Amino acid sequence: MNILELAKKYDQYTRDMRREFHMYPELSMKEVRTAKRIKEELTKLGIPFESIGETGVVATIKGKNEGKTIALRADIDALEVNEASNAPYKSKNEGIMHACGHDAHGAMLLGAAHVLNDIKDDLKGTVKLMFQPGEEVAQGAKALIQGGALEGVDEVFGMHVMGNIPSGKIAIGAGPRMASCDMFRIKVKGVGGHGSMPNLGIDALVAAAAIVMNLQTIVSRETSPMESVVVSVGKLVAGTRFNVIADEAVMEGTTRCFSYEIRDQLPSMMERIVKSTAASYRAEAEFEYINLTAPTINNEESTERARKAIEKIMSEDAVMEMAKMPGSEDFSEYLEKVPGTFVIVGTANKEKDTCYSNHHPMFDIDEDMLVYGVALHAQYAYDYLMNE
Repeated sequence: MNILELAKKYDQYTRDMRREFHMYPELSMKEVRTAKRIKEELTKLGIPFESIGETGVVATIKGKNEGKTIALRADIDALEVNEASNAPYKSKNEGIMHACGHDAHGAMLLGAAHVLNDIKDDLKGTVKLMFQPGEEVAQGAKALIQGGALEGVDEVFGMHVMGNIPSGKIAIGAGPRMASCDMFRIKVKGVGGHGSMPNLGIDALVAAAAIVMNLQTIVSRETSPMESVVVSVGKLVAGTRFNVIADEAVMEGTTRCFSYEIRDQLPSMMERIVKSTAASYRAEAEFEYINLTAPTINNEESTERARKAIEKIMSEDAVMEMAKMPGSEDFSEYLEKVPGTFVIVGTANKEKDTCYSNHHPMFDIDEDMLVYGVALHAQYAYDYLMNE
């Protein structure tokens, strides 16, 4: 079966949907119009779907014969970015832009819905199409999972367009590929006083500064040098005046790593350092750790399946190694539950001015890659269900 030729039938449709989504971007968990349009397109195809929350949509295509179930995922939310391009499909919603390519993701999965619906009588099993809100705020995947989207699912597959990988290439890789992203808050409590007599107070600012420095020993002294770990304090607020001892300091930051085990250990490591450091300065500290997104760890067998699917629809030369990235993706939440893999579709093309990085106000994609994204979704699902 030539999946790519089927995908080409819907190439213009996919481009049109991508441009429509791009013109009407919506922020995370507020993708009302986008979800409505997805439902309208699925209804035209006669593909049943269910809503999860206000903007999540999960459609189901059942094959003629019973078998396993695979889920294909596309995120659909946009960012608070002012678009700087003059493209004819430029955002019509001021201050909001599809600067990360989620417009392409939603369109490609709708294109794949057409292809898979055409061949459903040949399928042995079921395909779930997950149109996910809120990836940018790390809420959408968890919401779909809580809503039952993964019930009965045996495998999961997803992709992301990226402006720093050449058009014509698709990057894959087994094992840890993208980092976790968690957040922490620390409040240091001291006793205020006059800046000329610091001994009469307890300086929360000095204690906070020591905490910032001591937290770095987690990376340098408490985790293996073979592991990649980041502990960053991005915000520290303390004090009211140049000659007043600060009675309180508040800081916020993020952690990144590529290991489930290290991610589980970080909160206790940090709390011990935070509270003991504060105590050494006679201060007190409160520590809060918020789990956002797990590391993206691709299954080896699933990744090899993706490789073969890419070779079928493109060529061996189209496959490239996906380097580990410190950025995060809430597709990881699915991979914690079921095996699967996440790939990167390159869209950088100098001639088309699509080499800007994701989240840049000039970000755009080489739309010639859309048909390959459609085909890869369908080919991967077909190969999995038919055990090829």
